[in-house]
Amino acid sequence: MSYWKPASAEKGYQNVFALGEMTPYTGLGLIRLDSGESYQGANAATNEAVLVILGGTCDITVAGQKYTNLGKRKNVFDGPAASVYVPVSAAYEVTNTGTQQLEIAVCQALAEEAHEAFVIHPEDVLQQHRGILNMQRNVHDIVVNGYDQKVHRIIVGETYSFAGHWSSYPSHKHDTDIPGKEVVLDEIYYFQVNPAGGFGVQILYNDDDSLREAYMLRNGDATAIPHGYHPVGCAPGHQMYYLWVMAGKNGRKLQPNDDPKVAWIQNVAPMLKG
Repeated sequence: MSYWKPASAEKGYQNVFALGEMTPYTGLGLIRLDSGESYQGANAATNEAVLVILGGTCDITVAGQKYTNLGKRKNVFDGPAASVYVPVSAAYEVTNTGTQQLEIAVCQALAEEAHEAFVIHPEDVLQQHRGILNMQRNVHDIVVNGYDQKVHRIIVGETYSFAGHWSSYPSHKHDTDIPGKEVVLDEIYYFQVNPAGGFGVQILYNDDDSLREAYMLRNGDATAIPHGYHPVGCAPGHQMYYLWVMAGKNGRKLQPNDDPKVAWIQNVAPMLKG
């Protein structure tokens, strides 16, 4: 079974991974609109969504509430994102008010709780630098900590891997409930590469190697991660971006569990820092 979806330049709404298709609690779609075009969508009573503006400027209306002039970045490598939360059963409309093509990721999660729509502005995004040596990346938390009373299950963020570096490393997983150590969250990644001709690699494996997959990643590809360890490598000379959406049945707590065969690498950072 392949957990990889190749890039597509399809305009309008593109269903990358339907909610529940490859991962029980998450789904991903893309909206691409030319200047002046609009798209109307709606959540079912069983899903919530976060609309992440990947590039372009737009107005977004959710359940009658209009948010204007959103999205200042030209592309994903041009600063943190503006995003809008769309609750269960809510209709929404997106209009491209800029001059360039608008691209929005529709991050979806299974949900039943009713909440209010809200905007996450770029200045609301928590930016962090993680890793050492050739494992460095910048991480943007969009809807992560601090949102437990505002959303049901969904968790969304962005990672920027450095050229020639690994991210989501040391390899970790979150597919088993182990109190105090690991919480089940399935996940979807959506990738972009700068310059666009570059590539990276997604590796998926588990402890007994019954899952042992590797995918060459091009600009616009996506992968589903229902279980297993899932490190990402970025080819030298390029920068790798990936959007991530996670959700699970037992809350929103992030408790990734490192592969014990490589977990010792976590001890290197304190040694280098003296």
